[in-house]
Amino acid sequence: MRLLYLDCGMGAAGDMLSAALLELLPDPEDFVARLNGLSLPGVRFAREKSVKCGVTGTHLSVTVDGAEEDEPHGHEHDHEHHHHHHGLEDVEARTRCLPETVRADVLAVYRLIAEAESRVHGVPVSEIHFHEVGSLDAVADISAFCLLLRELAPDSVLASPVHVGCGQVRCAHGLLPVPAPATAELLKGVPVYGGSVQGELCTPTGAALLKRFCTGFGPLPAMRVEKIGYGMGKKDFEAANCVRALLGQTQESADGALELRCNLDDMTPEAVGFAMERLFDAGALDVWTEAAGMKKSRPGLLLCALCREPEKDAVVSAFFRHTTTLGVRETPCRRYTLARRELVRQTPLGPVRVKCAEGFGAAREKYEYEDLARLAREQGLSLEAVRQRLASRQELQIEPAADGSCCK
Repeated sequence: MRLLYLDCGMGAAGDMLSAALLELLPDPEDFVARLNGLSLPGVRFAREKSVKCGVTGTHLSVTVDGAEEDEPHGHEHDHEHHHHHHGLEDVEARTRCLPETVRADVLAVYRLIAEAESRVHGVPVSEIHFHEVGSLDAVADISAFCLLLRELAPDSVLASPVHVGCGQVRCAHGLLPVPAPATAELLKGVPVYGGSVQGELCTPTGAALLKRFCTGFGPLPAMRVEKIGYGMGKKDFEAANCVRALLGQTQESADGALELRCNLDDMTPEAVGFAMERLFDAGALDVWTEAAGMKKSRPGLLLCALCREPEKDAVVSAFFRHTTTLGVRETPCRRYTLARRELVRQTPLGPVRVKCAEGFGAAREKYEYEDLARLAREQGLSLEAVRQRLASRQELQIEPAADGSCCK
């Protein structure tokens, strides 16, 4: 399995995470040129060599209208002096130039930040205006990371416990403790520590990216490392101010999971369907129902969800909030999964995404349903007719998705 491991021993910020991933590519300069070709309004990327404590790495510089914001207090921009505040609608408008799958990732990161800010300030998400992370350079950092992750296409992303620093940081609302309140909200459920380094080592942008894309946090697992990248921050500390990214292969193995379930006999099918959606939203890996015979000879069903340990509390809460159950049962289990990735097959009908899975001596592929349905509508064909035409043209070229996308 292809694994990306992020060493956050000196925290995490958007520019540092992006720079670390950039070093893993075979041709970083070509990728920077492609970033600059996206036409993000007024934004320009530049790859700069940086040395911290004798270690050479990369700093990914972002200029907006030819100027780079000062960074006197932390890895990223934590003042509101230089840019206007932006809401989620502004971010949505500014990212329309991105590939749709990447744009969806960027907006998902911003929604995490908006939800954290909403809890901190006690106002609805719709009224949140981003200060530190709403400026164009932060939009650029997040967009670059999402594009790089799609380009690298790891099967799994893990990170170390996150060093957050200590002391205070000056933000738009004044002096705040480290980690800043929004960062602390985003890092709920993530192992963190302070240490003696004065300053904000983990920014809201860095925390949101880790929260969105990392499936686990812990020590470096057994893996065969193929590439190492160092993404440098601007400040100098006693320790090398960088995020280290390691890309390599792990042995095929099982991962731990929990099966949560409850019996139901007094809910409508519509209500059960709604509850299943909420379980997925809470972090469940899979949700399903099974027919069950209940007491007093009543027909019922078993509602089941599979999740990882970090998401257990949220999934259990969703069970109680959205069903009528009075109890949820838990069974630890082992889960064996195939490594997944997404390719694009060029066909006479148009490009079609193909979901590929392999491992344990097995390999399979499946066309993306939404692409098949789009082709059927465009060509005035049935879904089965599209499938048959594609199946008869196996010699057609398969290539990596243009945005480097991968299945999770």
